[in-house]
Amino acid sequence: MKKRVTLTFPRTTVPIPITYRLAKDFNVAANIIRAQIAPDKVGKLAVELQGDIDAIDAALEWMTNSNIDVSSANSEIAIDENLCVDCGLCTGVCPTKALTLDPKSFRLKFMRSRCVVCEQCVSTCPLDAISTNL
Repeated sequence: MKKRVTLTFPRTTVPIPITYRLAKDFNVAANIIRAQIAPDKVGKLAVELQGDIDAIDAALEWMTNSNIDVSSANSEIAIDENLCVDCGLCTGVCPTKALTLDPKSFRLKFMRSRCVVCEQCVSTCPLDAISTNL
């Protein structure tokens, strides 16, 4: 099973080796989608967890008990085709190549199955044609 979550942890829990503990103690693989972590600051981590459903639930409970705020990351990327001018700026920041320009038509193509909702494209779009929705 796979589950996407966003973890927010206070500066006191930043030194905890989260991904190591997930793998070692719970046998849960953690694919880091986005991380904003610095010493002595609040940390944010968007991660996709993969493993047995009971193991994922146990890992989420451990994180919650460790004062780590766990929220479900069920949002998706939405592109307003009426606003998009197919400039391609978003394709340059997309780490999974979910956004590409068709080489023949030069139209933006979005492959939802590749998207990890890292949201880098949202802030890159100069026309605010890309957003997230739940």
